[in-house]
Amino acid sequence: MAEAGVREIKGWHVLAFTVAAFGVIIAVNLVMAYKAISTFPGLEVENSYVASQTFDADRKAQEALGWTVAPQYDGAKDELVLAFADKAGKPVVVEGLQVLLGRVTEAREDSTPQFIYEGGVYVAKVALHTGKWMLHVTAHSGDGVLFQQRLNLFVKG
Repeated sequence: MAEAGVREIKGWHVLAFTVAAFGVIIAVNLVMAYKAISTFPGLEVENSYVASQTFDADRKAQEALGWTVAPQYDGAKDELVLAFADKAGKPVVVEGLQVLLGRVTEAREDSTPQFIYEGGVYVAKVALHTGKWMLHVTAHSGDGVLFQQRLNLFVKG
């Protein structure tokens, strides 16, 4: 017999609590799974085995270029600037520059801005919101060596 003011826990109370707890866990897992699938931007390469066959040679050729690239964003002008430099720190003119710009976690805001070579750097007009952005940069040297790099860009508010 329960004391006055204290309720007795019965079997159906335990069952209801257990079902509710597992229901919350399952609901959260379903939401997280949906978000993971719906925001997945896709594959990095179509066939990883084929891409791996020339990876070391491509990496060595790119490293031999000695290029560095530094992104900068000017929110006042809505300009994204890419500065390519060689081993000596001098500006580099690249061929076939392509940049995929997007968020790290989703593909909804992905874009491919068009860059123009101005004063030793590449400039594109693009409005970026605050947060972390990634750039997949692809270009070629004058003798056809492929240059690829993934860069992170942090835009402050």
